[in-house]
Amino acid sequence: MTLSDDDFTLFGLQQRHALDRASLDASRRELQAQVHPDRFAAEGAAAQRLSMQWAVRVNAAYQRLKDPLQRAAYLCELRGVAVDAERNTAMPAAFLMQQMAWREALDEAGSVADVQTIADDVALQERTMLTTLGALLDEQHDTAAAAAQVRALMFVARFGQDIERRLDTLAPMR
Repeated sequence: MTLSDDDFTLFGLQQRHALDRASLDASRRELQAQVHPDRFAAEGAAAQRLSMQWAVRVNAAYQRLKDPLQRAAYLCELRGVAVDAERNTAMPAAFLMQQMAWREALDEAGSVADVQTIADDVALQERTMLTTLGALLDEQHDTAAAAAQVRALMFVARFGQDIERRLDTLAPMR
């Protein structure tokens, strides 16, 4: 194990989007037990600093791998295709039309029930897109298409945050 190992290697997992969360969690607990700074208290400051670096590395890798969208973006990068969401915002016309329709519906929604209906539709679309993303990465090995799907899912995630904010304004005590 080295600090430069990729996250999957660090956790002893295959480089796949499909992931057994229980295995990830168990590996994290095992790794944290191995690298916890308290285990190195008697070995001096240098050993404790190194163990702290390891603990931070394990936590960062765990956060990346436990989130399906972050995991997919990381896989794309490992496979040589940067998601580049900041500069590459090109989306298919149908996707953009769907985004516009959702935004209009959210702007017009007058009740928590209206917003929740939109939220349910968005959540269903997000699950479908994540399933497609997994297939692109694990079955079709089409990393370029997967990177485009990651970018689209980032739009959906941001819209989900807009929905949450709207729900908070309509029902602050929910």
